[in-house]
Amino acid sequence: MIKEDKKIKKEGSEKRIGLFGGTFNPIHQGHLRGAEEIREAFQLGKVFFIPSSIPPHKLTTKIIEAKHRLEMARLAISNNPHFSTSDVELLRPGKSYSIDTIRYFLRSQQKTPYFILGRDAFVEIEAWKEFQNLFSICHIIVMARSGFQKAPFFPKLPKSLVPHFRYVPRKKAWIHTSGHRLYFKEISFLDISSTKIRKLIQKGASVRYLIPAEVEGYIQKHRLYQVGP
Repeated sequence: MIKEDKKIKKEGSEKRIGLFGGTFNPIHQGHLRGAEEIREAFQLGKVFFIPSSIPPHKLTTKIIEAKHRLEMARLAISNNPHFSTSDVELLRPGKSYSIDTIRYFLRSQQKTPYFILGRDAFVEIEAWKEFQNLFSICHIIVMARSGFQKAPFFPKLPKSLVPHFRYVPRKKAWIHTSGHRLYFKEISFLDISSTKIRKLIQKGASVRYLIPAEVEGYIQKHRLYQVGP
């Protein structure tokens, strides 16, 4: 029988934290706007942006040094008191696994985090390390485009997860057997990607308004993503 975690009911009076991981290569306005909408919708007291060191499911040849990606994230969120960065995955040797990062925050923050990821990442979640355990230790928020909640796009869970969840319409959430929740939250879709930004920079084109001005200045100063001398 699936029972809802009683701790969830008490969370309203506590400061909730969100964990937003990614390569952030580079961080852009889409990342920031998505995180802000999630923060507001779920009343998160703090959202941690967590650059990965060695992402398990991406080619690393096009990913710049972690120190640059972390600094760009710091610059991008500097004027938002609800945002913070964490170098936990950069300090940990080897590949960056989300399950290890979530466990770190469980120990250090002593509260259940809300793990934030995009729809594309969720589709591949069965390939993640200990993916079944993810739902047992945290709440998960999947960011989706507008209209995603309507048929025929209503979220479908991977078959391996179906026996462990039930959908509760009034909560707009899937409830795991552990009591933790899985949300699919529609956010404003900004047609921006790190790949597009890197290509524009390589062509010498403007990236103004796609990334924060501070990040643009940092990229120019350190000549990041450019081709040739």
